[in-house]
Amino acid sequence: MNTEIKTQIKNAITTPLPEEEKSNLYQLIGGADKLREMVDRFYDLMELEPEFAGIRSMHPTPIDSSRDKLFWFLSGWMGGPDLYIQQFGHPRLRARHLPYAIGISERDQWLRCMAWAMQDVAIADGLQQHLMSSFYQTADWMRNKAE
Repeated sequence: MNTEIKTQIKNAITTPLPEEEKSNLYQLIGGADKLREMVDRFYDLMELEPEFAGIRSMHPTPIDSSRDKLFWFLSGWMGGPDLYIQQFGHPRLRARHLPYAIGISERDQWLRCMAWAMQDVAIADGLQQHLMSSFYQTADWMRNKAE
């Protein structure tokens, strides 16, 4: 894996984004088209790269519904249309992920895959850092497996 991606993950801070930045993330990332490109690249990498086999095994085959759900969730989370909430209600992220054993390895695979996807679709460096910070907080909170 790219050293830059490893450094991004290592340097992810745990302070939340200021509300004024969070409300603009959708525009900053480039709207629906760029967000879809990022999510699709994330799942393409998950399916192609052996290092992500642990998290890939937690997803259905085909993976299309997972692609859509992450896109819909991130759309609303970034300040765009609340597509996920319109279809499913409150995300209840932790509750929805409890059936899956998520530990440090799974957290780190998810983060590496997302960092790689953001880099591949040319998300601006500063925005990548902001997003990795928030993604780290959430991914770490999702851990439910004793290490």
